[in-house]
Amino acid sequence: MTFDFTALLNREQKPIEAAEGLTRDDLRELTNDSIDTLLEMIADLDDVDITFDPIDPDANDPYAAEGEENIGWSVAHLIVHVTASSEEGAAFSSLLARGIPAKERPRYETPWRDITTKAQCVQRLEESRRMRLAYLDTWPDEPHLDVYREVSERFTEVFGNMNAPAAFIFGLAHEHGHYEQIRDVKQQALAAKSAEPES
Repeated sequence: MTFDFTALLNREQKPIEAAEGLTRDDLRELTNDSIDTLLEMIADLDDVDITFDPIDPDANDPYAAEGEENIGWSVAHLIVHVTASSEEGAAFSSLLARGIPAKERPRYETPWRDITTKAQCVQRLEESRRMRLAYLDTWPDEPHLDVYREVSERFTEVFGNMNAPAAFIFGLAHEHGHYEQIRDVKQQALAAKSAEPES
């Protein structure tokens, strides 16, 4: 299906507005589309490309481990990050759809240094696909669309109320928001490889 994340990523639209009218089947299709897009992005990369350390002058992650706040993220790092966020959104959606006003973040991110091969990236993406689709299967036939995440006033002010479809699409939007970064890191990795002198 065609879905434009631009307004959501630019914060011109709240997730609950973006998700209005989306069915579970729509969310399944958007999930498969995103995973397939990421798999296509890395299809022509090898293990060296996957772990290439890019230059990122804008790198600034205050939640990173000490000493890693300003490092560029490899493709492997980006893959584990975006899949964790989408799975978190899917987990929230499962709770909210079943009438549980979730508060604690159900998030786990695979340690990025553990991912050193393309095969591991592919495995992580396919695992994430399976997990996200499984969360959608936990929705009741009539999901509770009037149950929202318990968040700070500031979060609500910025993102609005977050019900089950909104939580799911919020995770996917974050993933889409990293597409260009992944493409840039890929381009840097391939350029570095082509610049290496032949042995």
